[in-house]
Amino acid sequence: MLVGAGAAGRRAGCAVVLAGVLAACAPQGGDDAKATAGTSAPAAPAVRSGGSLGAKGSACELPVAFDIAEKWSAEAVDAPLHQGPVTLACEIDAKPAGSIGFLRVWTGRPGDDSARSVLEAFLAAEDGVSKERYRAFTTGGLSGTEVEYLARNEMLDETKQERALAVTTPQGPVVLHLGGLDIGEHRSMVPAYELARQTLHTG
Repeated sequence: MLVGAGAAGRRAGCAVVLAGVLAACAPQGGDDAKATAGTSAPAAPAVRSGGSLGAKGSACELPVAFDIAEKWSAEAVDAPLHQGPVTLACEIDAKPAGSIGFLRVWTGRPGDDSARSVLEAFLAAEDGVSKERYRAFTTGGLSGTEVEYLARNEMLDETKQERALAVTTPQGPVVLHLGGLDIGEHRSMVPAYELARQTLHTG
């Protein structure tokens, strides 16, 4: 036990402790520094896989396959619901996992349109869209375009976040869209969307 260090000693001790705290909190070099600057790849989704969807024999047979989050429930859609160049093919319901919303899969006919143009046409067919932010991505041998945007919810009289991605395949374009009842529900489902995007590949 140190006795009689005095005010100067106490100030020096505090300076050492403060320096140690700042050093521990400061970003280090290399990959961690890049992640702080926002230049690294997104972190792995914090959800467990509930299995793969899209292959023959699965709940929804699609031109692509991807993992769905644990407890989410997938069902093929037969109703002719269209948005821009694509038609609703599959709904993946988040309610069994405790959230209110869907990850919806839309498919289209083969053509020469790029993933970006398909996604732009998809959003053009939706009312109340604003502040779109597009970016390219690659996964599972596929190259596509992803968008985050705001959509006006007239029922709740509020603006909420939504996001979607598009890829093209020999069987036609595929759009994955994540909505949600409100901003909170949307954010709670983003890890499941990230799981789908990161595991997306041709079927």
